[in-house]
Amino acid sequence: MRTLRIRYLGGPTFVLEYGELRLLVDPTFDPPGEYPVGARVLRKTAGAIVGPDEVGPIDAVLLSHDQHPDNLDRGGREFLRRVPVVVSTPAAHERIGALGLQPWESTALGGVTVTAVPARHGPPGSEPHTGPVTGFVLEGGPATVYVSGDNAALELVEEIAQRFPAIGVAVLFAGAARTPLMDGAPLTLTSEWAAAAAARLGAAHVLPVHFEDWAHFSEGRATLAPAFAAAGVADRLRLLERGQWWEPVLHRETV
Repeated sequence: MRTLRIRYLGGPTFVLEYGELRLLVDPTFDPPGEYPVGARVLRKTAGAIVGPDEVGPIDAVLLSHDQHPDNLDRGGREFLRRVPVVVSTPAAHERIGALGLQPWESTALGGVTVTAVPARHGPPGSEPHTGPVTGFVLEGGPATVYVSGDNAALELVEEIAQRFPAIGVAVLFAGAARTPLMDGAPLTLTSEWAAAAAARLGAAHVLPVHFEDWAHFSEGRATLAPAFAAAGVADRLRLLERGQWWEPVLHRETV
């Protein structure tokens, strides 16, 4: 059975049922509180909508990066022990033993092709400070799916759109995350940039995630719909509530 369903769990975390696989993206399960990142502290404002025992069986985890607790927290790290495969960056391979893919490198999982695609976690020059991150493109299910990871570079979105012109569903990490690390520059897509990314990708369905539940997000649910409307792509926005399942209506198979 070739399915495509997404359950948004809050923060960057969502279950993706794709083809015959059940995937979990960026697992985070810890309660609200303060979480240090080097000399900085990130503050979580809402707990997980479900616990690790309620997620159900998972065939693989897609992990945008392992170095920040808002994308992989203590509960998420424990959860990784339960799954057969974790796909992430080469740096995550060195640190946690994940299958580390370079940009544009692919792996096959149960009839699904997972390709790592480039992402930049902040403005140009931020890489040494924020560390390596990756996005993913999935092919082999009912539609091609793009998962952006913590990417703030529209020029990379343009390159991904050129290489994968048939993306049907895009999951965009938004929220315009800001910390003192890069003088307050957005470390993830602003709402306006997310709308611009939606237009460039041409995806029929765009699901924002990672725009709430942490104090360092400067934009969120209230800014996304106006930005998509201003860009003329309001009909593509699928703004889910925490815990909500979503399944697209697909008129034809695209891979």
